[in-house]
Amino acid sequence: MEAAIKLGRQYYIEVGQPQRINFIAREDSYHGTTLGALSMSGHVGRRAAYLPLLSSWVHSVSSCNAYRQRLTGETDRAFASRKAAELDHKFRDLGPDTVIGFVCEPISGAALGCVPYVPGYLAAMKAVCTKHGALFILDEVMCGMGRSGTLHAWQAEHSDEPGRNCVPDIQTIGKGLGGGYQPVAGVLIERKIVKALKNGSGAFLHGQTYQAFPVASAAALTVQRIIKRDNLLENVRVQGAYLSSLLHKRLDSHPHVGDIRGMGLFWGIEFVQTKESKKPFDRKLNIAKRINVTGLSKKWSMSFYPSQGTADGTSGDHVIIAPAYNITSTDVEHIVSTIQGVIGDVFETLEREMADQ
Repeated sequence: MEAAIKLGRQYYIEVGQPQRINFIAREDSYHGTTLGALSMSGHVGRRAAYLPLLSSWVHSVSSCNAYRQRLTGETDRAFASRKAAELDHKFRDLGPDTVIGFVCEPISGAALGCVPYVPGYLAAMKAVCTKHGALFILDEVMCGMGRSGTLHAWQAEHSDEPGRNCVPDIQTIGKGLGGGYQPVAGVLIERKIVKALKNGSGAFLHGQTYQAFPVASAAALTVQRIIKRDNLLENVRVQGAYLSSLLHKRLDSHPHVGDIRGMGLFWGIEFVQTKESKKPFDRKLNIAKRINVTGLSKKWSMSFYPSQGTADGTSGDHVIIAPAYNITSTDVEHIVSTIQGVIGDVFETLEREMADQ
């Protein structure tokens, strides 16, 4: 993400628009822990200690959280249009020719827990960027490289039909790139940016100590070859659909499961006091952490990614379920039975604690 930020800035210097210095990102997002990437992030908890050091050139619009933001009776198209109008207004407030680009995660990661774009959202947001001559930048470090069921998360939304173009100008990739076998990440760049640098200064003014590390590159290439050889993207789609159906079947009726959302093999479960109010639990109860700790116990032996701040930046608990691309239907059944049992144990324990107070 640091590279993507700097690349966006350098592109506009190369094409003679040095006045472009601003980025627009989303609330409730997470793009990394270094200062530039953290400036781009909207994760309240992870930003708090470093606020005096964070940059002022990042401005925010709301996230794409249909569970908490959709108006009564609002369609996907209307919801996406409302988000695009908000982005357009932010461009106008800042001055359209001062904005480098809009940055978002197609499917949220740590901050919101797998909240996906609604149909039409990505194309609508890209259209606003195109209108104002700015870059459309997607962070797919967590949700990309097959995790959502297509190699890139935006591909499930993209079409050559009018109004369906959501190809990014800059895209970051990471976790699924190397499958965890080597630390590796990268930035994918649209041709116009490559051309601008090639015809201008001739080089990207950026570097990292371990960039282009050949062992990591070899591992990433091998992982991608195996994904293709074993048709794992199709498995992600098939088993992801099965995972979705079982999660809804087993957990929709639980009084404290507010929302189950995601795509492919990337699913989040949000917990609330009641379904009707959608009110989060007191953050001191650490519901998400309890679920992970209970899951890691000898009884269950499974890890679930926990996080807080889902509802308002500080309160609200969710866990993420993100199994390997080569799982079987039997694995899916085991995962869902386990999370169902873990949630049951956690809330039974919580009820006893509350009764004893």
